[in-house]
Amino acid sequence: MDEITILQAEVLKTLASPRRLEILHVLADGPIEVGRLAKAIGATQPNVSQHLAMLRATGLVEAERDGREVRYRLADPDVMVACGIMRGVLERRLRRLADLSATSVGTTESLVPYQPPTNPRMTATR
Repeated sequence: MDEITILQAEVLKTLASPRRLEILHVLADGPIEVGRLAKAIGATQPNVSQHLAMLRATGLVEAERDGREVRYRLADPDVMVACGIMRGVLERRLRRLADLSATSVGTTESLVPYQPPTNPRMTATR
């Protein structure tokens, strides 16, 4: 297995977290301090710091110091292009599944809510 494939797998593992994807989307608007980032996504600062550390370790995010402030930014804005492509793939997949579901229903009688079969012995004795 080549090195780039291994690196790709590491990055994709990092992107497997909805919270980290949310962080990337905020960072796509520009550099931001961890406290403001945490507030923007409704998370605690320690939690966001942990996610940022993982994003930095895979090279997706960089930190830049501005006096006492540390701002985080995307290392390469094209990561958002990749995320957008994957989102498009998933949206098309969901549409195909919805279309398959709609065509398999076919008739309105299959839309009737499920009712368990009645036991003839139980209804006859009542």
